[in-house]
Amino acid sequence: MVRRVFWFAVGAGVAIFVYVKVRDYLKQATPQAIGNRVVGSAAGVGERAQDFVGRVRTAMAEREAELRAEFDDRGAGSDGLDQPD
Repeated sequence: MVRRVFWFAVGAGVAIFVYVKVRDYLKQATPQAIGNRVVGSAAGVGERAQDFVGRVRTAMAEREAELRAEFDDRGAGSDGLDQPD
């Protein structure tokens, strides 16, 4: 008798667990929930793209400063170009 009660309780527990998981999955599969996830992902992509552009601009400015410093150290002409004679 105790074995039957034990296995009945195990079965009931598994059934409740499966029911809760399926219910949560179905909530995530509604059109509104999917739309919210898409909007959130799109916003994240935009933020990452802006961050990338900012880092590229910073790197470009640093490299330009390096090149200008190197070019000035060579003693280039006032127009910024070394013209052959």
